[in-house]
Amino acid sequence: MMPSESEKQRSASTSGGAGDQPPASETGNVAKAAPQRPAILIVEDDFLIAMEAESALIAAGFQISGIAATAEEAISLARAHRPAIAIMDIRLAGRRDGIDAAGDLYREVGVRCVFATAHDDQQTRERARPFSPLGWLSKPYTMMSLINQVREAIAKSSSR
Repeated sequence: MMPSESEKQRSASTSGGAGDQPPASETGNVAKAAPQRPAILIVEDDFLIAMEAESALIAAGFQISGIAATAEEAISLARAHRPAIAIMDIRLAGRRDGIDAAGDLYREVGVRCVFATAHDDQQTRERARPFSPLGWLSKPYTMMSLINQVREAIAKSSSR
């Protein structure tokens, strides 16, 4: 047996059906896309440190755009994935160091770095200064200090 017209209307009004309701776009109830998680490039030639940093940053809600052990890998990954920032060790595998890589990332891709290194002396900081570092972490560092430094760096880089 077919429902009557009044039964159809009553059913639509009590079940929350879209019968007589305006489209969501007219009521302002449009679902918003989830915000994109900032992508971080990790540049670290010590495999265990890189893996620990990756796990901690993912658990904190960040996306990892890649892990590089050399300056060349870092530049290639940054060109391909355009991370928000990079975590940069200074002593890397290969002929070039992290400051060289940071310079290329800054000039070519506009990516700034948080330097995470055991080499945190004044001369090293002076070499890095032209590339506008977002921060410095001295090794050994805790994963919580890394996460906090990354949050600060993301805030600094997005406020520019």
